[in-house]
Amino acid sequence: MVTGTRLVIIGGGNMGGALVGGLLAAGTVEAGSVTVVELLAGRRAQLEQQFDGVSVVDEVPPCEHAVIATKPTGAADATRNAVAAGAQRVLSIAAGVTTATLDEAAGDGVAVIRAMPNLAALVGKGSAAITPGALAVEADLAWAESVLGAVGTVARLPEPLFDAFTAVAGSGPAYLFAVAEMLTEAAVLVELPQELAADVVRQLFAGVALMLADGTDPGRLREMVTSPAGTTAAGLQILDERDVRSAFVAAVAAATARSRELG
Repeated sequence: MVTGTRLVIIGGGNMGGALVGGLLAAGTVEAGSVTVVELLAGRRAQLEQQFDGVSVVDEVPPCEHAVIATKPTGAADATRNAVAAGAQRVLSIAAGVTTATLDEAAGDGVAVIRAMPNLAALVGKGSAAITPGALAVEADLAWAESVLGAVGTVARLPEPLFDAFTAVAGSGPAYLFAVAEMLTEAAVLVELPQELAADVVRQLFAGVALMLADGTDPGRLREMVTSPAGTTAAGLQILDERDVRSAFVAAVAAATARSRELG
């Protein structure tokens, strides 16, 4: 447990709220040692109701550690505000904001860690990457891992790989949600009732996720479902003919390129 410190999370949106919930559930921090900075009064009220004992304010209070959970355009200013309030460590989860930008905003003597979490952090199953700024050392990375580890897995990556990680882990949930939408629509077109189609697809994704979780190669799992000349083979043949594999490769490449542009 982190004790004797004051952690401030700047930005009380979905990811900021997910971090607070994960940290409290994991016992990484106590409610009284966390402050959330949120500008919207309505959202502040929601967070106060959701997290008993957590302080929710509209200005950065004195702190030792800060998590930047703002929109990318606000990350540099939020970092400067955190440092002005005493933060000696800053962990940024603002997409596309480089360690160079964060280091410049933080100034001398402050350790910066850049992170890229994904949407599954909302349910404690996130996948995040971290990379150190110029002054961050092992203890700073370990601290960042303890924060993000409360809502999922954490990998250390060199910063040049962050754009690719963003394209897969960050954007990946949207690709899978799109597949779920398309499968549901296809099921309705072959005359399954809408409600049943939606239920089947939800259960399908839940089951597949558990099967992948044990580390089995997805190609092997696909083979287990695919009998020669069977129904699955017929469907996969259409996907191959339409070159869906290449479409996914192109999608990840486009997201990687866009991440580089934003950075």
